[in-house]
Amino acid sequence: MAAAKWQGVFPAVTTKFKENEDLDHAAMEKHFAFQIDSGVDALLTCGSLGEASTLSFDEKLAVTKTALNVAAGRVPVLVNVSETRTATACRFVEQARDLGVQGLMVMPSVLYAADSREAMDNLRTIAKAAQLPIMVYNNPVSYKVDLTPEDFKELADCEWIVAIKESTDNVRRITDLRNAVGERYQLFMGVDDLSFEGLAVGADGLLAGLVVAFPKETVALYKLMKAKRFDEALKLYQWFMPLMHLDVSTKLVQNLKLVETLAGVGNENVRRPRQPLQGADRARVTAIVQQALATRPDVSKFF
Repeated sequence: MAAAKWQGVFPAVTTKFKENEDLDHAAMEKHFAFQIDSGVDALLTCGSLGEASTLSFDEKLAVTKTALNVAAGRVPVLVNVSETRTATACRFVEQARDLGVQGLMVMPSVLYAADSREAMDNLRTIAKAAQLPIMVYNNPVSYKVDLTPEDFKELADCEWIVAIKESTDNVRRITDLRNAVGERYQLFMGVDDLSFEGLAVGADGLLAGLVVAFPKETVALYKLMKAKRFDEALKLYQWFMPLMHLDVSTKLVQNLKLVETLAGVGNENVRRPRQPLQGADRARVTAIVQQALATRPDVSKFF
């Protein structure tokens, strides 16, 4: 199991809520099926975009169970692990494993910004408890913990750590990781508006956001890049870029849920303290989406 070789497009799916903020499993079933039918290579539940910070321990498991039921083995299902305490994370991953998840994405312990020694011990402890393939979520911009290529060299003896979601906002890190650790890990670009650049320098996949509303376009971008059809990929990327910028924001959840709504594949229900966009923010995102929809390329012609 630890030898999992992940690649392709992994959507960080949104968590669907009813207007009263209860989980909307029917809406999630529909959306997860839409993602799989559009060609994505996995589902990642309960990430930052999935509003993990507003979900209880049991709700995260419930969302993941719904994803597993929809996937029915067609694609792997990973669940994000984001807890304040290592012991709680271990209890969570054991229960997620018992549900049948095929892997985990592990964030640093939230709230406390650990140093590299603490962060690596946290990963090793969770890996030992889970006995499942792990993608490490490295996002120093948002979570103030940066595991460097040298740190990943030190972690290379942990067989369960198989992939890295690199979100440093520095595309040079992909090359630095390759030089430091070779092919030891699968590398995923975790910043939407660095997708082209990350794939161009050798990333194995995208852990993506805008894919929740535009999965076929995201899959096409990945396939074009892997086929080295760079001119076609660049034109698609240039169309996509204004949308992708919406993923790099403190309001990425509201941004992308509005995008889903305008694209006809979701709703804007969020959990407070988040609230749907209003005023100038709403007008700006709406204009971007309307322009994108009006000029939307036919990606079916590529493959």
